[in-house]
Amino acid sequence: MSLARRERHALVRTMSEVGPEAPTLCGDWTTRDLAAHLLVRERRIDAMPGIMISALAGHTEKVRRAVTDKQWAHLLADIDSGPPKWSPLYLVDSVANATEMFVHHEDVRRGASGWEPRRLSAEDQDLLWKYARTIGRTSYGGSDITVHFERPGGDRVTVRARGPRAVVLRGEPSELLLHAFGRDEVRLEQDGSEADIAELASSRRGL
Repeated sequence: MSLARRERHALVRTMSEVGPEAPTLCGDWTTRDLAAHLLVRERRIDAMPGIMISALAGHTEKVRRAVTDKQWAHLLADIDSGPPKWSPLYLVDSVANATEMFVHHEDVRRGASGWEPRRLSAEDQDLLWKYARTIGRTSYGGSDITVHFERPGGDRVTVRARGPRAVVLRGEPSELLLHAFGRDEVRLEQDGSEADIAELASSRRGL
């Protein structure tokens, strides 16, 4: 089973455990709001473009708010079943949804205090290392700081080369990926000046 599929099922289990009104790391969204976003992303072709195109975001948000009215159990069941065959994401689920499901699962897990990082397999961390490097190259916009990722074992890559000021983010690929996606609830070591680390944290992170 792909990482995307396993994280999808795990996300649904966690959402079921915490309930529809639990906080997440997605701003003021509850788990119900996040569930509606996931369904719109996979099942509403008319609203999908607004997720990435700001000019169309109003329609997407209107559709998402309407979806939140569905029964909680039905929302979870639809997420768990994955994208339907007519969805543009059906054939690329294992690739397009690996980071989506992992990051949003952690958004739910880390939305409340007391969270701890999960122990992931070496294979999963290797895959997330690949994704972290890709996302890292498109993240951290608006900053002139060079960004290095370093994982346990010493593997190191420069994901953003901008100038003499530099920050090294050191930790598991899963934590590096979350940071690149704009999450601050992570377990990382950060080497650099306080000012550079703060500027990097406030930069445009994510897709």
